[in-house]
Amino acid sequence: MTSLRDIRQQFLNFFEEQGHTVAASSPLVPNNDPTLLFTNAGMVQFKDYFTGGQTPPYPRAVTSQKCVRAGGKHNDLDNVGYTARHHTFFEMLGNFSFGDYFKENAIEHAWNLVTKDFGLDKDKLLVTVYHTDDEAFDLWKKIAGLSDERIIRIATSDNFWAMGDTGPCGPCSEIFYDHGSDIPGGPPGSPDEDGDRFIEIWNLVFMQFERSKDGTQTPLPKPSIDTGMGLERTAAILQGKHDNYDIDLFQNLIGASVELTGVKAEGEAKFSHRVIADHLRSCSFLMADGVTPSNEGRGYVLRRIMRRAMRHAHILGAKDPLMHRLVPSLISEMGDAYAELGRAKASFEATFEQEEERFRRTLGRGTALLEEATAELGDGDTLDGETAFKLYDTYGFPLDLTQDALRAKGIEVDKDGFDAAMAQQKEDSRAAGFKSGDVGTDDIWLAAREASGPTEFTGYEDLFVTSPVQTLVVEGEVANSASDTDVMFVTPATPFYAESGGQAGDKGVVSFENGAQIVVKDVVKKAGDLHVHIGSLTGEISRGDVAYLTVNSDNRKRTMANHSATHIMHEALRRILGEHVTQKGQMVDGERIRFDISHGSAITREELAKVEDQVNQVILQNAEASTELMNPEAAMAAGAMALFGEKYGDEVRVLSLGDPIDEDPKAYSVELCGGTHVDRTGDIALFKIVSEGAVAAGIRRVEAVTGEAARQHLETQAGYTRAAADKLKAKPEDVPARIEALIADRKKLEKELSETKKALALGGSGGSAAKAEEINGVKFMGGVLEGVSGKDLRAMLNDQLSAIGSGIVGFVAKDGAKVAVAVAVTDDLIGKYNAATLVNAGAEKVGGRGGGKPGMAQAGGSQPENADEALAAIKASI
Repeated sequence: MTSLRDIRQQFLNFFEEQGHTVAASSPLVPNNDPTLLFTNAGMVQFKDYFTGGQTPPYPRAVTSQKCVRAGGKHNDLDNVGYTARHHTFFEMLGNFSFGDYFKENAIEHAWNLVTKDFGLDKDKLLVTVYHTDDEAFDLWKKIAGLSDERIIRIATSDNFWAMGDTGPCGPCSEIFYDHGSDIPGGPPGSPDEDGDRFIEIWNLVFMQFERSKDGTQTPLPKPSIDTGMGLERTAAILQGKHDNYDIDLFQNLIGASVELTGVKAEGEAKFSHRVIADHLRSCSFLMADGVTPSNEGRGYVLRRIMRRAMRHAHILGAKDPLMHRLVPSLISEMGDAYAELGRAKASFEATFEQEEERFRRTLGRGTALLEEATAELGDGDTLDGETAFKLYDTYGFPLDLTQDALRAKGIEVDKDGFDAAMAQQKEDSRAAGFKSGDVGTDDIWLAAREASGPTEFTGYEDLFVTSPVQTLVVEGEVANSASDTDVMFVTPATPFYAESGGQAGDKGVVSFENGAQIVVKDVVKKAGDLHVHIGSLTGEISRGDVAYLTVNSDNRKRTMANHSATHIMHEALRRILGEHVTQKGQMVDGERIRFDISHGSAITREELAKVEDQVNQVILQNAEASTELMNPEAAMAAGAMALFGEKYGDEVRVLSLGDPIDEDPKAYSVELCGGTHVDRTGDIALFKIVSEGAVAAGIRRVEAVTGEAARQHLETQAGYTRAAADKLKAKPEDVPARIEALIADRKKLEKELSETKKALALGGSGGSAAKAEEINGVKFMGGVLEGVSGKDLRAMLNDQLSAIGSGIVGFVAKDGAKVAVAVAVTDDLIGKYNAATLVNAGAEKVGGRGGGKPGMAQAGGSQPENADEALAAIKASI
């Protein structure tokens, strides 16, 4: 049997031999298209090459691109696990030509690969072409020798590809495989084309025209090729299977799920195992590319997929969290092709476990609500949208999870009602949508990048450079000149660092010979590697004027110290908290460090102290910082840490900070980083953590300061201690003991005051059974109490209950604007009287409701003026 990993490699090798450059898969979070939720096709990373926005570095390429379709336009989530070919994650094999070769070569390459290298039977293959594409029709006859009947003309948009309403477009040609007459379905273009007999395995896109706004199509000067072959579908064919879930990769993942759950993949359980195997892949790859579970955007889609898999683990009867225990199996299957899986293993496992434990806590309650709401519904009925929304909003059940849970019963969900409830209650705040952001000036920067190339960054060595204004933008429009206004501009060279990798852009001043000046507030990257300066102009400048660019050296030094300290802190956190700790976001500027990590619980004071100690230990080494240029693969092989979700070029800067400690032979911290850093660790001077807290589920934020800011922070804290010592008339070192003594005294006084209040409320004697009255043959002791809080009522009930022997005790306590009602029933009367029923009779009079056990219950209210009526209601109920 040909394994999936062998098929992937065979495809790449074939096209590499045909002169194609093997390009690595791009991240699932697109870097060049902010309007796209996830990378969903092989051409996404080459989009700017096809549109002319960037010049490709090679004429032809081949990739195995990881893709996710689980949100937005391409959403296959509902079908995953129940059909033979739907996946949330899949790999798309593709070969690309950027104006180098066209239809004839593309068809020839495809036919040779599938028939000669893959060895597929020619008689089981047929192709489609766009109905007017006579050229492709003739080429298939010439190259493949196919008869007219096996070259099907398709007149629909299925065989005509377009990037959008305007831009590059062209006809397609698809290769189909015939799985045999024993499987229902007809060939493409026939009434039965939706059957499973004829399966598309490869789509060849002939990017041939430029479509204008009026719909006219003009031939492109350099027509191009974009193809996509589904790896899982192809593996099924080459392994003699019809169902993608029967291929080696999925069978191994399903086998691991079967082993851990002890449930065979048979009957309904088969679908659950399939869902788990598919979702394990998509969730892990999304996390490897920097996506974390959340309630919006990409993070919400990830959480939806996770919870769908976790619900199926629950269906299978898994007693403990399952998904994190399947990660090693996934890495065993795919880690050789995608090294990021191995690097992120600890992070995946921790996040999976945290999310599953959190979901399990709400799953039972949500399931109970769903069962109650559908108890009288049957096949063909519909669950109302309000209930579906409550499941989402209160119990974390995404709509598709609810739909999936009801699928077996044949119950639909009122999606319109769900959407209406979502819109009414949440508006835009927690919607699952995705905001594309402002991309209005992107075309300007792409054109600038294409015309003049990337910005030369000189700021590693120099903080001053002279360079002409190359592109000038005012209010979103390209300008030839500007005066006394906010501007954005580009120069061929700059010492200003552009915000990247969590390091803020430099600040500084740009001056001109005529006396004009720009105060630079920020610098950002556009079109990949263009440094765009943003600032306020005083005076007048023109495009082409010579600019004298000067970085604010004090701000840069502080930023470098903070950035280098962040690297050291990251390593210290991993060593002290565990290797699951990974960076989930940061912002480092000249003021402070804000650093987010994956960690499932609060970091204790003791752990933070250990982190501080270790960071300052490395700082005191005053070790020289080392920077080396390497390719990413070599750098990571040498032990450098790469950040998940970051895109690295062909050459990366490897930063080493600190001498080895704890018998570790390599430098203390080794990471890939293009930021600016100190020359020696001693330049950081001092490191101090100022806060730690949660920013999202499983994500903690650590804030810290260095150098003079750290010294000032410590001085401020010391000032608080000195002030407290003065107030207490004690030495600073005695302050903690004096505060503990004061707290103890206060607790003692509060207890005495509480006892006095209770005694006064009961008439000064503490109350007794002698004051009890008889109601319906039962002793009742109670009253309205003034100035007693609800928290004191339970103790008062117990005291009076023991004194009364047999009977009922009931109090209504007023404490300012609050009122509390409490009732207790002696054991011999439970069954005849229920404390919860009695307490609610009183609570209704004070605008509240409560609960408890038959022997004791309590409620709160907001209408203390009705306290007497509440007591009367309790008596009346007796």
